[in-house]
Amino acid sequence: MRKFSCLVSLLLSGYAWTAGQSKPNVIVVLADDLGFGDVSAYGSKTIHTPNIDRLARGGVCFNNAYATSATSTPSRYALMTGMYPWKNPDAKILPGDAPLLIREDEFTLPKMMREAGYATGAIGKWHLGMGKGNINWNETVKPGANEIGFDYSCLIAATNDRVPTVYIENGDVVGLDKSDPIYVNYEENFPGEPTAIDNPEMLRMKWHHGHNNSIVNGIPRIGFMKGGHSARWRDEDMADYFVGKMKDYITAHADTSFFLYYGLHEPHVPRAPHERFAGATTMGPRGDAIVEADWCVGQLLGHLEKEGILDNTMIIFSSDNGPVLQDGYFDDAVEKVGEHSPTGGRRGGKYSLFDGGTHIPLFVYWKGHIAPLNSDEFVCQMDLLPSLASMVGGKVPEGLDGIENLDAFTGKGASKREDLVIEAKSKVALRTAGPWVMIPPHKGKARNVTGNELGNLKEYALFNLVEDPAQLHNVAADHPELLEKLKLRLSALTDGKIVNQ
Repeated sequence: MRKFSCLVSLLLSGYAWTAGQSKPNVIVVLADDLGFGDVSAYGSKTIHTPNIDRLARGGVCFNNAYATSATSTPSRYALMTGMYPWKNPDAKILPGDAPLLIREDEFTLPKMMREAGYATGAIGKWHLGMGKGNINWNETVKPGANEIGFDYSCLIAATNDRVPTVYIENGDVVGLDKSDPIYVNYEENFPGEPTAIDNPEMLRMKWHHGHNNSIVNGIPRIGFMKGGHSARWRDEDMADYFVGKMKDYITAHADTSFFLYYGLHEPHVPRAPHERFAGATTMGPRGDAIVEADWCVGQLLGHLEKEGILDNTMIIFSSDNGPVLQDGYFDDAVEKVGEHSPTGGRRGGKYSLFDGGTHIPLFVYWKGHIAPLNSDEFVCQMDLLPSLASMVGGKVPEGLDGIENLDAFTGKGASKREDLVIEAKSKVALRTAGPWVMIPPHKGKARNVTGNELGNLKEYALFNLVEDPAQLHNVAADHPELLEKLKLRLSALTDGKIVNQ
């Protein structure tokens, strides 16, 4: 018999369950390249995200939430392991045929939840690698999500702009015809296979940089792929496909306690939302893709209500890193952005050490158990693992970089996090719990091909993010003692190995 609300006793010391009660379901929804300013709950007047806003306004809406990293793979690694990604030299943006980044014996969020009695599932974008290298996509790919704690998985291997362009369920390519095997190569093309360079007449989306290899559905990709035609996705159907898998998973586990990681692919490139969302905004495919992502959240909420378990489900919504407009295709994202600010007025964005790179939306919603709150507490996605462990009675090992911060996440107390090392492509800066961020000098270009400022400065910079959220004024010279203190702190946290690059 399904258990409904009032299953959780809220104690002054935290959360506890008595014998016979089921623990709340936990769903982490992670958008891809969604900026702080892309969500209307934060005040945007140029885009409307009512379903995401429902989570923000019905739960704890964080104004100072951070990812560890300004790019996808490292950020997701930190979320899954509770560890700083720059400690793992392989935690960088991965190609689609990269081996599994997380060791099979490594402690992970899904392992902790499973050991605490939860069914565990992963649906959507992955980008943490699969297999051991030299992958044979025509056989079960191991190790993958299932080997690091997920009982069930249905994923895309990397990003929707990288091959292989297929869904992978529990390690097996969905819909594969073995007489048309898949081959993937990130170094050279297969003889006779069309590419964006050689066959521009086949394109329905023009590439801007980098995305000029194999063509799938008229869209050029990163990497080369041959075969597997029956298994290839249609980009416009991806949201519906994963919504269906999400609903199936929830229905199958509605009578148990489950943990679900739901990785949205929006608004990552190539932005190809379903045709029914075309023109939903005035901002072209990127804006329309954000509306599609909001629809996905609405489908999630509606299905939890249908199954009668919304009030026994904690939903955590966030994004893997900051936003980017031009990220490989000509799709009018730059031309049609208008007055919309994807970063919410913050400097930088994806790939950047400036605040727009890691300052992300984050909401914690649990109907009837978490009171609505607009919170200025300083929190990081890396802290979710130990915080959820505290909530569900899970065990965590010594030495995690994530800290237990359950009271802050649930709006019941102050954050325990004092500072955070933020990272962008192996370069680091230090964000404090107060208004300060310190960026050391780093070598490199001021901007990359996307147009985002990278935060590669020639001298130490100190910014007050309360007085100067756009980081226009370097006040390091005005606060020499504070600057030296933060230099020492960053050096201590990183063992002095990666401060200046």
